[in-house]
Amino acid sequence: MKAIEGLTDEEERASAVFRALGNPARIRIVTELARRDACITADLVEVLPLAQSTVSQHLKVLKEAGIVRGSSDGDPCYCLDPETVRWLARFCNDVCCPPEQAPAAKTNCC
Repeated sequence: MKAIEGLTDEEERASAVFRALGNPARIRIVTELARRDACITADLVEVLPLAQSTVSQHLKVLKEAGIVRGSSDGDPCYCLDPETVRWLARFCNDVCCPPEQAPAAKTNCC
């Protein structure tokens, strides 16, 4: 991928997060992790039509992007990183409704 000079740290982070979320299997993993209030392990293999090794690779990508946290050592356990999820929601909201935009211009915003 060709680098774009002058991106802010926020834009760089968004690029990494969106790239990680650019695969349907990873979206499904994130959705499953969001549905549960605990770390999960092999359960993901049961809900995805993918091999354990493929699920592990997707988890690695999500972990590298900071979306998921957990460990694959011993008894693997993964969960969403709440800080990253909140950051992503704020980033998307700020793209749709820039904070510096005048209040009157925000009438069509979320």
